[in-house]
Amino acid sequence: METDDFYMDEALAQAREGLAAGEVPVGAVVVGEGGEILARAFNQPIARHDPTAHAEVLALRQAAHLAGNYRLPGVSLYVTMEPCIMCLGAMLQARVQRVVFGAADPKGGACVSLYRLPEDARLNHRLEVTGGVREAECRELLQQFFQARR
Repeated sequence: METDDFYMDEALAQAREGLAAGEVPVGAVVVGEGGEILARAFNQPIARHDPTAHAEVLALRQAAHLAGNYRLPGVSLYVTMEPCIMCLGAMLQARVQRVVFGAADPKGGACVSLYRLPEDARLNHRLEVTGGVREAECRELLQQFFQARR
């Protein structure tokens, strides 16, 4: 099995594709228990006219389709920015085992920054969280996007 850095590099490649497409540069990769990459995606709400077309949701949809099941126990999801409430909710519904993110999101992060949903005892599923993987690179892409828009 590869390292967190390796999979985050794959997510960063997706984020760069999103940046090139004019989307907020967030990339996600779903990794199976054996270390195989099951799905890749980048943010596409602008192009798809779909507020749910976040990288995490798109990658989870691909992985679920591949698995033939909406439950994805044992998988890890790598994403360049801390997931929002919607994306974290999708991960909880899919029974994702672990989420690994790069840059924190103090305005909307649902893992550690604004909310701490993965550790909420009222929910029927918990997932492991690792943050700060390749954080500087992930943050730099986001800053590049938003600076260009100002």
